Amino acid sequence: MAGEVLRLRGVGVKRGGSDLLRDVTWTVNEGDRWVIVGPNGAGKTTLLQVAAALLHPSAGRVEILEEEIGRTDVFELRPRIGIASAAVAERVPAGEKVIDLVLTASYAILGRWREEYDSTDLGRAVALLEALGCADLIKRDFDTLSEGERKRVQIARALMPDPELLLLDEPAAGLDVGGREDLVDRIGRLAEDPDAPTTVMVTHHVEEVPDGFTHALLLRRGEVVAQGKVDEVFTREHLTACFGVPLTVDRQNGRWYARVAR
Repeated sequence: MAGEVLRLRGVGVKRGGSDLLRDVTWTVNEGDRWVIVGPNGAGKTTLLQVAAALLHPSAGRVEILEEEIGRTDVFELRPRIGIASAAVAERVPAGEKVIDLVLTASYAILGRWREEYDSTDLGRAVALLEALGCADLIKRDFDTLSEGERKRVQIARALMPDPELLLLDEPAAGLDVGGREDLVDRIGRLAEDPDAPTTVMVTHHVEEVPDGFTHALLLRRGEVVAQGKVDEVFTREHLTACFGVPLTVDRQNGRWYARVAR
């Protein structure tokens, strides 16, 4: 039986008198591909930050890779987790080369300094960039890239330390249709790779969920609406309750679509 990668029990997060998460109980097993879906303000990014050991809960118990938050050194735990998010992109130093941005993930740092990398590190960084269609960007400055290029480079960086858990926070946000479809296809291929890490992705849109994702969790106002296997969660009833408008749901060629019911 696959081991547990994430285990949350009764987790709550309170900030400034507001509940960002309430009583979240959730288990992610090794090899799972989860997507977290919900409207703006649902608590999706907050939940991902808890899963990344970047945010301590106000209530409940969190175990990540068999380490209990509050009883382990998170600085030793975090390098075992790969994360791609807008928050990471905003902290990239000006003028940072793409190859250096990916390489520095080996040390869980941002900004190339005096650390040394061997040929194995360099080869892995180049191979990841090539796999994500970024081979021609290696010598470019990260801040000169398009939004789609940045998203793909961030995923390469997240994969660099060979993480046991991969977290993707709205990877297709801000992309045009072509960029979105290219990225969704690449994430789908990654999801189908049995050697890829256990993956959790956040999105607002079911249309952005790649084929190959196995499970879904719906959030609304910090609470879980439904969770389980994708085809059991992405129903008209559940998505209507999650987004607060009547929706119809369809699936074609492995991809999901939701529209307002008329």
